Amino acid sequence: MQDIITFFPHLTDEQSNQFAALGELYMYWNERINVISRKDIENIYTHHILHSLSIAHFFPLEKNTTVLDVGTGGGFPGIPLAILFPEVSFTLIDATAKKISVVHSVAESLGLKNVTAEQVRVEKLRTQYNYIVSRAVTAFPKFVALTKKNILRHSPASVPNGIIYLKGGDFSEELASFKSYKVYSISEIFPHSFFETKKIIYLPIVS
Repeated sequence: MQDIITFFPHLTDEQSNQFAALGELYMYWNERINVISRKDIENIYTHHILHSLSIAHFFPLEKNTTVLDVGTGGGFPGIPLAILFPEVSFTLIDATAKKISVVHSVAESLGLKNVTAEQVRVEKLRTQYNYIVSRAVTAFPKFVALTKKNILRHSPASVPNGIIYLKGGDFSEELASFKSYKVYSISEIFPHSFFETKKIIYLPIVS
């Protein structure tokens, strides 16, 4: 929790309380439904919450934009981002009903009014959004092929609509077929060993 306060010092009291509650909520649910590796749950604030919030540093989401979190699992990166951006609408989807039930419960416990959760595969989803976020659910080219239909083609925000993808390791070959993308190193903003190989791929989707 201290890392959240350190890197995001301008949280409201409500946001601070919500982030403080996240750890216990996920500890509770993880004993019942395995949404985070049992070996990793003690690192939830660094490996999951702060990792999710790295998107916010590079992409300060604007009021009234819409975000789709694909393969959210128990709610990452969507839930932490929804706390940080209460005026942005987040839709979190996953194919597993048990994981979506956790998302529903966590969002309700935190009083998040800007989160919708649905059990659905993205292949069947037709709704469109300003941005799609995800934590490396598949190879990047496959992810783009599955989700680009869900990006709104008009972009009122200063950052063009597109895909914001959390990814680790060497994925240079996965980007070979793309031209207009950017890669951001999370270790530049969060000096922690966990983030040394963690990146964000941003691919604008324009008409």
